Amino acid sequence: MEPINDHLVQYLDVVFIGFNPSIKSSETGYHYANKNNRFWKILHESGLTPRKYSAEENALLLDLGYGLTNIVSRPTKAADEISKDEYLVGREELIKKLKHFQPKIACFVGKGVYQQYSKKKSIPWGFQEMSVLPHMRDFVAPSSSGLVRMKINEIIKIYADIPVFLDKNRIGKRV
Repeated sequence: MEPINDHLVQYLDVVFIGFNPSIKSSETGYHYANKNNRFWKILHESGLTPRKYSAEENALLLDLGYGLTNIVSRPTKAADEISKDEYLVGREELIKKLKHFQPKIACFVGKGVYQQYSKKKSIPWGFQEMSVLPHMRDFVAPSSSGLVRMKINEIIKIYADIPVFLDKNRIGKRV
């Protein structure tokens, strides 16, 4: 399976960071391509996008000031297939990307992603008190995977804090 391309440019409002691509994403080349993944619905219903985008439109998020990447590039069926070594290497690569691209917000799509990145154990949802890198805000959101047992409305409510922050701080293009 092949990794998929990041969608990153400098100074984005938000970069969404997942665990790694799914098998379906690897096959199609699109982020969050698994039909059971609720990422696109969450973005729209939280107010981050003006409509529900499809995985095939993932590159269009750049026009809204949003980027996409993962902590590990190797596609797997599930995140539990990722090794400790892959996380260590992926963490260093992610830090380099974030330092280079300098987004305003790094949104970690899953607590486990942020745990691997920050090396912290106890993590609340939402904006973190202290970010790992000084030039941006760290935001931890629930995974958009259909396997997550949290109710979709609760997940959307957490993500909805991002557009509120962007509006309040007059950052980015609002939908």
